[in-house]
This record gives sequence, C-alpha cells and structure tokens, in this order.
Amino acid sequence: MQTQEFIFTEWVRTQIRDRMGELGRTLHRLGVHPDMITLLGLVIVGVASVIIARGQFQLGGIILVLGLPLDAVDGAVARAMGRKGNFGGVLDSTLDRYADAFIFGGLSYHFAVTDQFDMMLLCLAALTGGFVVSYVRARAGEAGLSVKVGLLDRFVRVIIIIAVLLVPPLTVLGLWVLAIGANFTALQRIWYVYRNT
Repeated sequence: MQTQEFIFTEWVRTQIRDRMGELGRTLHRLGVHPDMITLLGLVIVGVASVIIARGQFQLGGIILVLGLPLDAVDGAVARAMGRKGNFGGVLDSTLDRYADAFIFGGLSYHFAVTDQFDMMLLCLAALTGGFVVSYVRARAGEAGLSVKVGLLDRFVRVIIIIAVLLVPPLTVLGLWVLAIGANFTALQRIWYVYRNT
C-alpha cells in the first residue's frame, strides 16, 4: 500500500529537473565525471565544517549554500552519461552521511569548547536521528520498499541547518527542531515499513 503524502524534496526536484538536465549534459560533454562532483561536494562541506567548528557559523553557512547545488548536479551528469550500475548512488549516499557527520561534528566541537554541552547534545541527537532516517530507508530498500515519507527528510534538514547557521537567533530553536524532528521522522519511517510489510 502506497501513501499519497506530499514530499517537499520531490516537488523541488521536479521544479529544477529541466535545468539540472541541461547542466548535466553540458558538464558531461566537458568530460566531468559525476563521482568527482560528489567528492568535491564533500570537500566543500569539510571546509565549511572546519569554519563552523571555529565559531564562524554564517561564513560556514554561506559556503554550504554555495556547495548545495552539487548534490543535484552529480545525479544530472550521471543521467546524461547514461551511467549503469549502483556505485554512484551508493557513493553519493555514503558521502552524504559523512557530510552530515562533518557539519554536526563541527557544531558539536564548537559547543563543547565553549562549554555549551546542552547544545552539543542537541547536535548529537539531530545527527543520530538523521542517520536512523537514512538507515531505515536503506534497509527498507533491501526489502523492496521505497520509503521517502516523513516530516524531515535530508533536504529539509539541510535547509534548517543552513538557516541555523545564517541566522544566529534561530540556533537554539533550529537545533531543537532537528533533534526532535529527525528522530520523529525515523519513527514515521519505521511505522510506514511496519504498515507495508
């Protein structure tokens, strides 16, 4: 049984699909490989995370915003080259987990060295929830079930964390939303799997 829930991420992808397709074809003609774009995206996140760890949240957020489109571009290039096999998807998903760890690791480090241990715990709770959201989707996929439902998928979580970084007054509220929302989303997905298996 499939649900008809509205998924914000899918709506955004639909809106930008044509432009991403054009860009993907152009980069493919220039000989750019999608895995290189994926790796470049992780490098940008790594640089931003070091800056975030130093307490320069807004600069880190700007760098993340500049690197965000790469998460869609690698897939567009892969489609343009007619890539076969699953390695690209596995690499992309794996590096997404590293990217999440880098960002929340940077935040956790900053809060730890500034003795804001409650904020550090919120970061760890948000990171844990995000990992479980992705884990449920992966395990459900092995069972032949596509699970994309839930309040805070990765795209929404990225938007929230960027807002937290760019707008300092949102830091506490945003981290609470991520800590609770990511774990709630994990439970939503587990419940979805239960109902459909």
